[in-house]
Amino acid sequence: MMRSAFILVLCFITGFSQAQVDLSYYLPSGYTYNPAIPTPKEVLGYEVGEWHVSHDQLVMYMKAVAAASDRVKFEETGRTYEKRPQTLLTISSPANLAKIDQIKADRAKLRNPNSSVNVASMPVVMFMGYSVHGNEPSGANASLLAAYHFAAANEIEAELENIVLLLDPAINPDGLNRFASWVNSHKAYNLNGDPNGREYNEAWPRGRTNHYWFDLNRDWLPVQHPESRNRVRVFQSWLPNIHLDFHEMGTNSTFFFQPGVPARMHPLTPEKNFKLTEKIGQYHAKALDKIGSLYYNQENYDDFYYGKGSTYPDVQGSIGILFEQASSRGHLQESANGLLSFPFTIRNQFTANLSSYQAAKEMRQELNQWMRDFYLGIKTETDTDVNKAYIFGSKEDDARGYHLADLILQHDIKVFNLKEDITVNGREFKKENSYIVPADQPQYRLIKAMFETRTSFADSLFYDISAWTYPMAFNLDYMALNSRILNLASVEEVNKNNFQLKPGQVIGGSGAYQYALEWTDYYAPKAAYQLLKAGFLVRVANAEFTTPEGKTFGRGTLLIDQGESGLDKDAFYQKLQEIASKSTVDIHAISTGYTAGINMGSTFISPLDKPEIALLVDGGVDSYEAGEIWHLLDQRYEMPVTLLPMDRVSATVIDRYNVILMPDGNYNSLGKSGAETIKNWIGRGNTLVAKGGAVRWLAQNEIKEFKFRTVDNQEKGLQKSYANYENATGAKVTGGAIFNAKLDTTHPIGYGYESPNIHTFRNDNLFLEPSSNPYANPLVYTENPLASGYLHPSNLPGLKNGSVIQIGAVGRGRIVAFADNMNFRAFWFGTNKLYMNAIFFGQVIEGGTAR
Repeated sequence: MMRSAFILVLCFITGFSQAQVDLSYYLPSGYTYNPAIPTPKEVLGYEVGEWHVSHDQLVMYMKAVAAASDRVKFEETGRTYEKRPQTLLTISSPANLAKIDQIKADRAKLRNPNSSVNVASMPVVMFMGYSVHGNEPSGANASLLAAYHFAAANEIEAELENIVLLLDPAINPDGLNRFASWVNSHKAYNLNGDPNGREYNEAWPRGRTNHYWFDLNRDWLPVQHPESRNRVRVFQSWLPNIHLDFHEMGTNSTFFFQPGVPARMHPLTPEKNFKLTEKIGQYHAKALDKIGSLYYNQENYDDFYYGKGSTYPDVQGSIGILFEQASSRGHLQESANGLLSFPFTIRNQFTANLSSYQAAKEMRQELNQWMRDFYLGIKTETDTDVNKAYIFGSKEDDARGYHLADLILQHDIKVFNLKEDITVNGREFKKENSYIVPADQPQYRLIKAMFETRTSFADSLFYDISAWTYPMAFNLDYMALNSRILNLASVEEVNKNNFQLKPGQVIGGSGAYQYALEWTDYYAPKAAYQLLKAGFLVRVANAEFTTPEGKTFGRGTLLIDQGESGLDKDAFYQKLQEIASKSTVDIHAISTGYTAGINMGSTFISPLDKPEIALLVDGGVDSYEAGEIWHLLDQRYEMPVTLLPMDRVSATVIDRYNVILMPDGNYNSLGKSGAETIKNWIGRGNTLVAKGGAVRWLAQNEIKEFKFRTVDNQEKGLQKSYANYENATGAKVTGGAIFNAKLDTTHPIGYGYESPNIHTFRNDNLFLEPSSNPYANPLVYTENPLASGYLHPSNLPGLKNGSVIQIGAVGRGRIVAFADNMNFRAFWFGTNKLYMNAIFFGQVIEGGTAR
């Protein structure tokens, strides 16, 4: 009966969508609206849901509402990669808007246990964030209705004295605009809803992601992108009590609101958070009942990974709430529940927006008191925790420690520099590049979430990754400090507003015999590319050497002279200074070729060619991994890379590149001719860097033999509970965990790493069998590989002493095969260098050391 009613509702909506749906379909009954506030149609020229709003139109409407209403303040909070504005509407009473700074200052006191706070008189703050996934557009289109309703409804004027609404109409402007352009370009005026239509099947990489194809809803904690940093800054300045996160899911679903699965909540999230989420959920149920929409909660979704918009708030005294609406993916589409129209999806989102407002209004004091209690309780927790701080750093590299410290600072957490070198439990931490994060801070639980390792869990299913321990991700020395050690350390607080990497320099004068760049610094590849681009002769030392002055340079050190640049010695020196400064690396002058270990003319020194790089994209390529590589090269290392569609692969095209990058994915569309083309290209002396499914494709097409391990994941026994099937199979998925691996630091792939111990990240069950040639396995898992996160016991044999990186030879060329993702979500700084070594040094790996 319920399902039939739902189909009737959808079909009824369909009739409207093909003619015209006006505001009366969306807006709640019992309200009158100020005629001075423009409706969306008056500004955009069409009704909400008739077309997909583009980002520029969305901003135009928000500005128009702010200009017409004394309840609304418009501001630009930043810009995306594509330079679109990120915008925020602050909606409240005129009196509150006049004292925003005071309201923020009062709210900041909620985090201070020693401050005096009157929660009874404090406004409640609700953040409303729409469409972090650009091709989940019902949220952004519902923001038009929210802006209009909260600015124009006469009946809520008095209520706004006690509530502040923060409205971000499009958390992902670039992705939203990409998707709107696609569906609007393919919309017919006579809709039929056939899911085979081009409108519903957008082109690769689709509109879910930002400019570099990152999922911004996984970046709240890593904050590696401008969109994320800007919105986290808003969150930390306001400390909202409720944080709404509007999404879409599969077309054949209904409507989901949190809480999610109770057993899958992160242990650092208080139980009270779940109870408050459940209480707010009753408001959503009542509102959706009223309009006859189907819904569910406490299924599918979890609150474990703190990098999501609905979970990040939960460890900060706020209540994050996820909404998932079945997606029409266009204007009208057939579904298992009948025809699903775009206006219907928008109405559900707006209805949940209104129910959240009602909850915030009625629970104002309770929500403010909860945030106050949350931070008052932190003092007790820090007093009883034996770990009083965390220290981290790298002896060889300033950059990785700097970037982790910078990440932490974004979350209103204090970070301190060492003022002197210290040694803790035999580990040395240098004052230039080591940091301490005290645990005794209001953000204690968030700090714990960043530094903890966890291998036991209440539930074995995860919607996202199960581990993200940051010092492991950055490949840094780190440890927890007790109070005695912490009190012995001399420190000074890092100034967030004046925190940057110091420029590099050339150490030594002009006219040196050679100049040397150590490969230990994170940004060495950035400098290397600029040196090669300038036309200098750049060679890599494959053995250590020591200068007469007593300085030892390790394997991977680059040796530089003028080459065919055409510069005189002073201009050459000036260019070296410029490259060192901008790349934040030091370059050393060497006075003589008669060095110890090897001399400067040694056969252990190999010239390098400038990488000419193509990154295969489109088709079955994993857009996330492709985007991670593109971002790494383009943003971090400032190296040009050609995004080469698979259908462009031919001998005449790819011969202009000496490095081709193949992310994880399905490459079957290349066919036999494409496989033969790539094999011949490698054989001519080029480097292919492949990951996961790309490695399997190489083996299947006999380009190079790579073997994979199989594990026994079959359920045993005569009979198993049908009801437990999804949990049993889902538990065997490796959704994302951290593993211990051992690196051969003498191998070109290991250049720049001082320690053989490294942590890698994987999120699949494709296990690479080690090569029978022991020199071809530069990185392998240890006997006890799990470092942090969840791994089903049946998958352990696939990893033990297995291969993480393997080298293959085809003719004069090399294949560098990766089992794990070295560039995961842009925050896995610790293994980026392994990937860059494949790009720069694949050309110097000896043939006899490959499989």
